[in-house]
Amino acid sequence: MSEIQKVALVTGAGSGIGRAVALALAGAGWSVGLAGRREDPLRETARLAGPGSSVAVTPTDVTLPEEVDGLFDEVRDRFGRIDLLFNNAGSSTPPIPVDELPYEQWRAVVDVNLNGAFLCAQAAFRAMKTQDPQGGRIINNGSISAHVPRPNSIAYTATKHAMTGMTRSLSLDGRPYRIACGQIDIGNAATDMTARMRAGIQQPNGTILAEPVMDVADVARTVLHMASLPLEANVQFATVIATTMPYIGRG
Repeated sequence: MSEIQKVALVTGAGSGIGRAVALALAGAGWSVGLAGRREDPLRETARLAGPGSSVAVTPTDVTLPEEVDGLFDEVRDRFGRIDLLFNNAGSSTPPIPVDELPYEQWRAVVDVNLNGAFLCAQAAFRAMKTQDPQGGRIINNGSISAHVPRPNSIAYTATKHAMTGMTRSLSLDGRPYRIACGQIDIGNAATDMTARMRAGIQQPNGTILAEPVMDVADVARTVLHMASLPLEANVQFATVIATTMPYIGRG
């Protein structure tokens, strides 16, 4: 960290990985904009950051361009600039066979995981390109589903594969403007979303097995490392998983 306080914006900051990353950044001295659909969980993240932390709460639906624009305007008005976007907001469907998946559920996942991620990345790109000093970093939350799918997860898997393409395009297009972009692909971090993995989740052979999980703080430390690098260095892709989860050998 330089003597100038860095500014981060974390989407999906009201729970899980987003909350853990926001707290890690705040604990390392960053100013942090907290974005998410529901205000109360964001307020709880702000409370957990502690009274000395520099955080701002902005309830935001990332699928709406006008709300994303307002989010970035508010963070820049509050803190002056944006050095980091952790593009984390995401959703999924229950395990549903592809021929039974309602279009509305497909569309809802695509709207958050892909369209919302694009809108936030676009707004971050605009801010980082024009601010002085120029540049910043975008870290996209992919998933091991960006590499290999789980059964009956076509919407989530498709959007996470698309996230990888977005990361590569942003990384290339950001070069002239000192905008770095990387992606973290996470497997079985212990959050509310992964509670069913500990109880038992369907495997490719049809069996139901409990899977190991890792502490979400370990993910947050990895994101913090990626975020703390100088813009001349970039972790392009990082995969962080519970060591014994059935990922290697799954695909």
